[in-house]
Parts: sequence; C-alpha cells; structure tokens
Amino acid sequence: MADVKPLTLAEQEFIKQHEEENTAQLLLQGKQFRHLPLKELAHYIQARQKIKQKLPTWHQNLNIVYPKSISVEQSSSETTAAFKANLVAGNILIDLTGGFGIDSYFFSKKVKQVIYVERFHELAVIAAHNAHVLGAENITFQSAEAATFLQTYTGTADWIYLDPARRDNQNQKVHQLPDCEPNVLEILPLLLQKAANILLKTSPMLDIHQAIQDLGQVQKIYIIAVENECKEVLYHLTTAANTNPVLVTHNILSTKTDQNFTFNYADEENATVTYSLPQAYIYEPNAAILKSGGFKALAQAYGLNKLHRNSQVYTSDNLVNSFPGRVFRLKNISRYQKKDLLLQLPEKKANITVRNFPETVAQIRKKTGIKEGGNIYLFATADLNQKPVILVCEKA
Repeated sequence: MADVKPLTLAEQEFIKQHEEENTAQLLLQGKQFRHLPLKELAHYIQARQKIKQKLPTWHQNLNIVYPKSISVEQSSSETTAAFKANLVAGNILIDLTGGFGIDSYFFSKKVKQVIYVERFHELAVIAAHNAHVLGAENITFQSAEAATFLQTYTGTADWIYLDPARRDNQNQKVHQLPDCEPNVLEILPLLLQKAANILLKTSPMLDIHQAIQDLGQVQKIYIIAVENECKEVLYHLTTAANTNPVLVTHNILSTKTDQNFTFNYADEENATVTYSLPQAYIYEPNAAILKSGGFKALAQAYGLNKLHRNSQVYTSDNLVNSFPGRVFRLKNISRYQKKDLLLQLPEKKANITVRNFPETVAQIRKKTGIKEGGNIYLFATADLNQKPVILVCEKA
C-alpha cells in the first residue's frame, strides 16, 4: 500500500505545544505559523483531543496518522476492542470492516494472522501505517468491499469479525441489519463458508430477539457496558442452528471487579419471581443487564424480590454484595409531593432515577425544584400495588 506522510519533528513539537488549544482559535493565528501546514495540524490536534481517553495507545504516539474525516465516535475504544480480542483465538481472523484499525490491532495480539479489509482505500493505507508504527506486523491490509473480498478469498479463517456501517446515504443513523453496510443477512451464507466463527457487532439499539430470529445461528450474545453505559452488542454465529443462545452481560468498571451475569431466554421464561414492598436494600441492574432483558432470571439468581412486574428495581432485607449493578440502603419511602420530598433533602438536591413512573427526571426536577447531585438517590417507581412511590436511598 502507498505510504502516508507522518509529522516532521517540527510539526510534532507544534502539536505538543498546542494540543489542548481550541483549534478554531488556533486557525485564526495563521500568520504566526506560515512555515507550517496549520490546517492539517489543527485537524491532527482535534483528532487527538477526541481520542485521548478512548484510544490512549494511539494518543501517546505522535507518528500516528489520522484520516481527513475521522469518525472516532464510530470506532471501538481500546477497552471494548481488548474485550473482543479475548473472545477469539486461532490462526486467521478476517476483519471485514477494518476502519481505523483499532479492532484489528487488538485481534493481532490473539491470533497468528489478521487480514484487515476496508472499502475506503485512504483509510486502509492509514491503518496499515499506524499498525506498523505500533509494531503489529502480523496484519495484512486489503482495500475492497466486504462481499467482493469474500468471493475472491480462497482460504478459510477461524474467525470473521464485522462491524457494519450504521449510516445511510443521507448520513442518518440506522439500526436494522438490512439497512447496514454490508447487509449481513445477504452475505451470511458466504460468511459461514469462509469461517467457522462469525463475530458480529451491531447497534445497541437493535432488538436482540429480532436479531436472533433474523440471524438464526447465534450461539452467544455479548452485551458490553463500560462504566454502566451500554457500548456494544456482539453476536457469535456458527453453522449450527440455535434459537436459545446464551447471553453474557459484562459491565467493565475501572474502580472494582467487572460485573457479569449470564443467562438465556429459556431461563428468563421459566424463572420464578417473588414481589414485595420495598425492603431494607434496593438494587438497580447495570446497563448491560437492562439491555439484555434478563430481569426475572436476575431476581431468581440473586434471591431478590421485584417491586413490580414492569419496574426493573429489586429489593431484599439482607444485603447481596455481589449484585451486578448499584446497591442502595433504603432510608425512607415518600409520596410524590414536593413538600414531603424536600423534607428528606436538607440540601435540596439528589440523584434521580425513573423506573416505571409517569414522569421524567426533568419533570420531577421542575415540579419539585430538586437540584442534581449530593449523596441521596431517589428512585421514582411503582410498587407491587401499582402505587407511584419515591424511594429515598443512599449507597450501601
């Protein structure tokens, strides 16, 4: 592949001196920096500002090159890419939607050879340069459409990974599999001819039940949250038909042990659940579990009562420290009345969560005047008698 032009030493020094500055303001100072390609350097600074937290390995290396219209928001973070890499093994993995090359780089640490495929030639050239800069020499790079590459590829792989583009011709976000590029449903037979295992990343907005039905051969689903924000949903497909895949929810935390919960929809359907009024402890599942829909299975697994069929809030008299989510100690139960609530809040502020409640957080704040913050947590929900209640809690 053609070479790209990395920064000169003078340009690198400029980046170091101005990396925290507002790029729009920097461009207005063009007369001071006529000896430098200021527009290109401003783009470089802007890209680095975007990736500083998400891609620290790339941020630390000033020899990394960025495409003109980088969309860092659509690339994997290092955290989620490393998680995916731990799911694969073997001799060959094909990354059919290579993009900026984050996933390929981490896959290269777990398999002997990665074949990176990307339809945009410029992006493939840049990804190849960056892989070399980072020392990932077991990746080969191809610029081709995913389906075209598969049709001409004569070998077989242990894994194929793909993360279809989720924007249409008008650059609007799409979620359904047939609307993404490539259309996985169209090329699925070809994918399964070329690899024993397929790892498909989809939008977190895609309905999991519908995806299982459409794909038909899903063995496992991984729902990945980072710091309680759902980031990725991954489908592991093989040639074997399956209508009841295992769901693995994983919440990656920086402060303590990651939270995991595994179930399948047969478990969920057959789980026995008990209901009760709020007890001494209140539990809120993490974002990965909330996406998965394993609400009854969760209650049964941890011996908890649900407050209401449609309220994904749990309770118990005895503390369950291992619960995969947030755990609170119940201080009081309040009516949804401004006067009653403010009596519970000396500082007139609290963190508010709404679960199965007729009003939004914004509406509650407007009605009561409660500011955000503090050490008190309010759960606006419904009890087993369908009565709206406010649970006044503190972290356990």
